[in-house]
Amino acid sequence: MKVFHTDRHAAHHPKHFLVSGALQSSPEVPARAERLVASAVKAGLELTEPADFGLGPIASIHTPEYVRFLATIHERWMRIGGGSEEVIPNIHPDRRNGSYPASAVGQAGYHQADTACPIGAGTWEAVRGAADCAADAALAVLGGDSSAYALCRPPGHHAFADMAGGFCFVNNSGIAAQLLREHHDRVAILDVDLHHGNGTQGVFYNRADVLTVSLHADPVRFYPFFWGYADERGEGAGLGYNYNLPMPRGTADAAYMPYLDQALERIEHFAPGALVIALGLDGFEGDPFGGLSISTKGFGQIAERVAKLGLPTVLVQEGGYLCDELGDNLEHFLGPFV
Repeated sequence: MKVFHTDRHAAHHPKHFLVSGALQSSPEVPARAERLVASAVKAGLELTEPADFGLGPIASIHTPEYVRFLATIHERWMRIGGGSEEVIPNIHPDRRNGSYPASAVGQAGYHQADTACPIGAGTWEAVRGAADCAADAALAVLGGDSSAYALCRPPGHHAFADMAGGFCFVNNSGIAAQLLREHHDRVAILDVDLHHGNGTQGVFYNRADVLTVSLHADPVRFYPFFWGYADERGEGAGLGYNYNLPMPRGTADAAYMPYLDQALERIEHFAPGALVIALGLDGFEGDPFGGLSISTKGFGQIAERVAKLGLPTVLVQEGGYLCDELGDNLEHFLGPFV
């Protein structure tokens, strides 16, 4: 299995975000990817630097307005007298239609859903590197590989077509799915991150060619709070092509598997030509976010069931934060696909 990774991810090093009104150090740090790279090397997988695809893969699912924002906002923000070193919005509009603000401050509020996605001097470089990893992994699978792993950082499944949030800026899983669509009539995305993939849901919510399935901690008291409920089924042409499986907080291996079986059954009935796994490892019982209680062996069991679908598969790294077992969790998940 090829592992697509670039050191460009380290250019993004967010300092802070707000949790319950308190300023805390961001857990979405470069060391996450470094720990995962070390585990991939230990497992004997082939590290590959992705090609530079320019803006094409990003622009395939994100609006030009939003792409311009990501590419230029930090430089424009730094012209504000007394501004912070990171772009963090201090206004969040209650609606996002009608006039588009001209100011950097207004655009930050328009395009950043929360304070967990600060934009620093190197963020855009890292974001483009992550998108390149997702794109090249998809092309590897289109080229005949049975599976490929895009070790993306920053992650992407909370990014909508025109809005960042939850550590995410561009939707790497969506980029991979869109590229796979060039060859396959139908593509499925299975999101196994602790948190609901609200951005991925939003990107494809009106489409019938990409099935989005998300297993996650119940959002009634958990991020992202406003998305991820079972009655969100898609709209228009996409009605019935979005499938959410919220689970109680603390769900462990044995209780998780029936939810997974429902997800896999839905994917089988969609009959996709290829699969994208939005691979969050933050459902681990020892992850700092503490929402679910999946064991290290449990990740291997999840992967075994998914691999039995027998689909060409792109694995795209989402969450999973620093703990001693992070690398072991990755090795167990990748094992059935190697």
